[in-house]
Amino acid sequence: MTRLRDLGVSPGLLPAGLYNAITDVPGVRVGHVTLIAGEGALRPGQGPVRTGVTAILPHADNLFEEKVIAAVYTFNGYGKATGFEQVRELGVLETPILLTNTLNVGLVSDAVITCMVRENPAIGVTTGTINPVVGECNDGFLNDIQGRHVRAEHVQASIADATAGPVLEGNVGAGTGTACCGFKGGIGTASRTVESGYTVGALVQSNFGARRHLMILGVPVGQHFHDRLLPGSAPALKTEPGPGSIMMILATDAPLTARQLHRLAKRAIFGLARTGSVGTNGSGDFVIAFSTANRRLHTPREPVSTVTIIPDEQGIAINDLFLAAIEAVEEAILNSLIAAETLTGRDGHVLYAIPHQELADLLRGSPASSTGK
Repeated sequence: MTRLRDLGVSPGLLPAGLYNAITDVPGVRVGHVTLIAGEGALRPGQGPVRTGVTAILPHADNLFEEKVIAAVYTFNGYGKATGFEQVRELGVLETPILLTNTLNVGLVSDAVITCMVRENPAIGVTTGTINPVVGECNDGFLNDIQGRHVRAEHVQASIADATAGPVLEGNVGAGTGTACCGFKGGIGTASRTVESGYTVGALVQSNFGARRHLMILGVPVGQHFHDRLLPGSAPALKTEPGPGSIMMILATDAPLTARQLHRLAKRAIFGLARTGSVGTNGSGDFVIAFSTANRRLHTPREPVSTVTIIPDEQGIAINDLFLAAIEAVEEAILNSLIAAETLTGRDGHVLYAIPHQELADLLRGSPASSTGK
């Protein structure tokens, strides 16, 4: 798996964490189930299949019983995500975050409920209900999206198999069938550490952007490839991916309130913009941010004691976290693009991987060029 830094560049001002991944935030785990099956003509409901599901877990304990502070931000609302309103209202996350394709949101949401009820039999009986949070991108250019091939067992496996450490990127999980600026996109991740000792990690499901808009570290890469390696460029193909979307997940161990996490989430859009996105009509651009500090107990055993937070007045600390979010999102998007491999899907539709050596040559003269880390 090739990542941005493997091309000899070291992007940004802040240092990356050990794995340069969302899992650099202690406790955070990621799991994927990737579904690839069948070739040739589309048979709605049967295949070919180029899709999957990705789970992001804020910690390894019972999330319903030990919720995390969270926020969501909708930059462009063309999407089918679930669970956002309760997060906005209460400022907590009580299930894993699941990413999948657009028409699979309902089935994935149902499977999350099943998992949570199995772990917490009191849900809906002697306590409240559950708020599954599911995001999506449309992978219908390569995938038989009508088939809704992500089933309950795949959701359960993505949650059960979620691990810390290095994260698989590119054509995996919810990114299996997605595009990025006319190239093959997918799952990407990155992280930044700040002087105060905290970490901000990002994970994205990229499926956005026009080729001509693509920017990498300030280099107009998309214009260089404007007439080559285009999606579905086989002679008989008439269709191309639509405007697309992106899901951006931010995790941090900094003790932030829901209001502060909402401010952090809004900064993710600066990272998205650095890659050339203009938030086109038909694009769904969503951010979910959570903090692993100051867990909120579902059934407090005693009155809530005073918790530590970073005051807004500590401008340097807050601003460092803002910069960390921007840089982590930008690099996560670029990792999703560079880690992806060429993939052929239904009806012979093709999304090509961006050529690594040619890209490295383009970036060599950019200000970000260095020996890298």
